[in-house]
Amino acid sequence: MESKTSAAFERLSTILDTLRQQCPWDRQQTMKSLRYLTIEEVHELSEAIISHDSNEIKKELGDLAMHIMFYAKIAEDEGLFDLADVFNAISDKLVSRHPFIYHKEDYHGENWEQLKMREGRKSVLEGVPSSLPTLVKTIRMQEKVAGTTENTREATDMSEEEFGQKLFDLVDWGRRHGINADDALAAANQRFAEQHK
Repeated sequence: MESKTSAAFERLSTILDTLRQQCPWDRQQTMKSLRYLTIEEVHELSEAIISHDSNEIKKELGDLAMHIMFYAKIAEDEGLFDLADVFNAISDKLVSRHPFIYHKEDYHGENWEQLKMREGRKSVLEGVPSSLPTLVKTIRMQEKVAGTTENTREATDMSEEEFGQKLFDLVDWGRRHGINADDALAAANQRFAEQHK
């Protein structure tokens, strides 16, 4: 890690330690109390990315980095784990999921989703949180199932903008016919999940 990055990391860590000791609000926070705020931060990052606003992306990434460090400090206070454990856990996962780079002798052509199944998951959909927004959940479920069966993408002459408009129009058609698009998609998600248990 560059000295500039290390110094910035240490600065944030020291600030959070000070706040945990001296700020009444920061001192009383728990993982549960931070949860909904983290969800908000992820949505703010999403909006900044869609807006192509690099300054806002930088700020929102900072907010998320702070949340990650905050959770780790709470966990450390409770004797559960520390930030080094968090970084080591993701490093271990990345090495395990990239055997074609780190463990070539164990690699047999599996893709990301197939490697996760090899780790002991019972279903390819096991890692999809039930609380995801409906459309995001649809995308992730389809990606995960396709990841175990498909290796190529079909070519299309439709742009993202055109597809978005068609999706928007379909939701509007449903509204005009008394169909709530989110409810209809949630039901389709449930059927899809049942078929891929």
